[in-house]
Formats: sequence, structure tokens, C-alpha cells
Amino acid sequence: MIEVKEIQQGLDETLEHAVAKKLKIAEKDVLRAELLRRGVDARHKDRVHFVASAAVQLRKGEEKYTPYTPYTPPQVHVLREKPKLRPVVVGAGPAGLFAALTLARSGAEPLLIEQGDCVEERQRAVKAFTLTGRLDPDSNIQFGEGVAGAFSDGKLNSGTHDVRGRQVLRELAAAGAPEEILWEAKPHIGTDRLPAAVAGLREAIKAAGGEVRFRTPLRDLVIENGAVRAIVTDREEIPAERVILAAGHSARALFYMLRERGAELIRKPFSIGVRCEHPQSLINESQYGAFAAHPALGAADYKLAVHLPTGRDVYSFCMCPGGEVAAASSEEGRLCVNGMSPFARDGRNANSALLVNVQPSDFPGASPLAGIEFQRHWEEAAFRLGGGLYRAPAQLVEDFLLGRPSEQGGSVKPTYPLGVRWCDLSECLPTFASASLRDAFPLFERKIRGFAMGDAVLTGIEARSSSPVRIVRNETGESNLRGLYPTGEGAGYAGGILSAAVDGIRQAERVLDSYQ
Repeated sequence: MIEVKEIQQGLDETLEHAVAKKLKIAEKDVLRAELLRRGVDARHKDRVHFVASAAVQLRKGEEKYTPYTPYTPPQVHVLREKPKLRPVVVGAGPAGLFAALTLARSGAEPLLIEQGDCVEERQRAVKAFTLTGRLDPDSNIQFGEGVAGAFSDGKLNSGTHDVRGRQVLRELAAAGAPEEILWEAKPHIGTDRLPAAVAGLREAIKAAGGEVRFRTPLRDLVIENGAVRAIVTDREEIPAERVILAAGHSARALFYMLRERGAELIRKPFSIGVRCEHPQSLINESQYGAFAAHPALGAADYKLAVHLPTGRDVYSFCMCPGGEVAAASSEEGRLCVNGMSPFARDGRNANSALLVNVQPSDFPGASPLAGIEFQRHWEEAAFRLGGGLYRAPAQLVEDFLLGRPSEQGGSVKPTYPLGVRWCDLSECLPTFASASLRDAFPLFERKIRGFAMGDAVLTGIEARSSSPVRIVRNETGESNLRGLYPTGEGAGYAGGILSAAVDGIRQAERVLDSYQ
């Protein structure tokens, strides 16, 4: 077989026909074509098309082209002997799941502990919260197997070019994710398909010799002579000399414990803002023009960013086509939102976070945890402004731009499941954030016509796009506390499902190297 790149494929054209056209041969001479990658080229609205790469089998003449090299799974690093103390992985998000899977397949028999429930129980807890407003602080959209990524759009695009990324996609597909993630240019799983994939990863860990425990939060570390000697949960003290810490960005109590135990923590930039909802049809028309309703395209997405003269950046984040705004609170009396989409992305609204960068200089004091208190302050303000019971504060874009409270909604119906309270969102945002968002809307309108429509809905607040803390690690991947291997998004080393999973694999490999 050969590999053919830069194939321009019409929306109604077969892949085989597009390959034949690219190679300037008869279609009957293309025996087979398998997608390797495909994305949409919508730069010219009068000729929207796919751009693809494919593995192709020809009837004759393959020697004239570049041979196709199939993906080869990485060789499993098998330990010569089982460790005296099994490694512990804390947190069952992407980083933790893939770290535990890597360790299990090596013969290390890891223990994976997670504060919240397994994903099946977690689905019930999240549903109960959205119906009643009663929050379970240990099992919610932030905590539990799969963590925040399991209740999101499940985006798998990343800036990383690490070869482990391909491995992650393969493992997810084998665990139950849609096979389309193996060739989509912007792969996503969807919140309706993610739980099955997460459960599949768990079963793979167990089948390889790992153990998984839920409702087992890490409460403390036993440190002797600057090194980890044990972990402490609610139930017991477990001897451990190698701990991969894959806690998410919302594991605030854990960050405070680490500071008490002497871990080196530093502030890091993050962002704050709101979710913005538009009719999905508006986004489709803006991005695809006359092809907006074509069934081969599905719901359109967007990515916006602007650097303001004030020095602030305003950008879209975690854009969810055909999705809804999610209730993402994890602490009593504090409100935050996120976004999610099903795999089909067939909801009536598009939503995206619109975020403003927050620098460590924006909050007082010298504490490395000041960013957490900054987040908490504004989440408490959002909870009060929403009127309690985890209703979300919301405002129409026209009112936000004019600086007046909204009294009722318009044509765009909010999707936040616990209901919204119309208000003035500037009361739960830092002044610089409100001002920056107002400055950005006219600039975004130039890029997407209708983006500043008066009836578009802003829902607050989103402050958990990334961790406000970084756990410093050295060239061996360890914290200054020897044997502690921080990893993933919560530790400040990743920015999404794929990059977190890759970092988890990398840290597991470092643990395995340490056994030599």
C-alpha cells in the first residue's frame, strides 16, 4: 500500500474517486482506500471540501509512490521483577488512567485510587445534582473516574506532537471510543460516548494486573528524609515509595496538603470568563456559507483569539458545537460552569468559554495558592448572584455590552440545566475581565458575523480552564519530595485530555526507569 496526502475530496465525492483524481489515474485502479486523516477546508465558502490523507492499494504502479508504513504499537517495557512496593497512582483522569495502564502492562501491579465514584455511579450523581441542586463534593463533574473530561465534548486535538498521542487514540478506540478519532483532524468522543471509553480503560488496567479503588481520596503523605514513604487515605496508611500524582485542576484540598508537606509549588497563569451561547445555525452559516446544511459536515466549530492594547488576551476555549452549558461546581456555595457536547453535536446551541488571561500579579500576597483563593472568591460571587441552589447568573450580550442588567432572555434559550438568573455578570467577574470581554466582542464580530448578536447568552462563570498551581518537578519527573511524580493538568503540565494522557504515560515510563 502507499500513503497519499493532501487529497482534496468533495463533500459528495467518494474517497476512491478523490484519490484517483489526485494521482491522475482511473478510479478502477484504486482497489482500496483507508482514511488516515481528514479535515474540513472552509477557507473559501464557495468550495468547502475535505482535505484527507489515505492508505491506498493500487492495481498497479505502487512502486512510484511513497510506501505506507502502518502504525506500530510501542514495545511494552516489562519489569524483570515485581517491585517490593507497588506504585500508586492518585486520580483517575486521563493522566492517571494512562499512567496506571502503562504501569500495569509492565508488570508493576499499580494501585489506582480516585476520590470520587466509578464513571457509572458518577453519571447518577451528576444527574441527581442537575435535577435537585444537591451537590456531592466527592463525586461530580470535577471528581470521579474520568474527571472533568468525562463530562465534556471529549476533544482530543492537542498541540503536542509526541508519538504517544497516537498510542492514546488507539487505546481509547479499543476501549470503546468512536473509531473516527483515529482519522479526524479534530477528534472528539462526546459526553455520551466518553463514559464507556473510561470504563474500558479501567477494565484494561485491571486485566493487566492493576487495582482500582474508588471513594478513596488521598488525605496525606508520609514523608521521611525528603522522600515519600506512604500515602494516607480515609481508611488506611499504604506504604509507597513511588506515587504518580494525577490530581485534576480542582483538587484544591490536595494542593494545600502538599504545601504543608513541603512540596515546591508555584503560581501559574490561568483564565476567567463566561460561557457564550449562540444558535448553532448561525455558526454553521458563518463557517460554511452555502454548505452550512450539508449532512457531511455536521456542526461547525470556531476558534477566536485577540490580544488587546491593555495587554490582556481574550480567547475562545473548549468550543462545544451543538452542546450545552454544564453545571461544573465541586464545592458548596461556589458556582462554576463548563461546556459539553454529545458525539452527534446535534443540539440547538453552540457554546464556548470566552476567557481572559489571569496573571499571578492579579492577586495579592506571595502564597503559591493565591490563585485558588482568587477562583473561590469569584465562584462565591457567582453563586450569590445566581440566587443559590446552583442557578447560574446569565446576561444577554446586548445588555452586557451596554453595561445594564438583563431582566429576561431572548431568542437564544440557555441550556444550563439548573436554570439561570438574569443579572449583571460584571458583579461576579474582575473588572479587568468584564472590560476585556466588552473590548473583544466587536473584534470577534469581524471574524464571525453575528457573534455579537444581542440575544446571545452569557453564563457565568468559568474559572477552571487550567490549574492555577504548578507542582515543580525535576528532570527525572519528580517533585522535590522524592518519589512523588506530579503529572497532568492539575499539576500544571497539560491542557486537555490528550496532552494529559501523554504526560501520564511519560511519567509512568520515568517510574519504570527508576526501578532499573
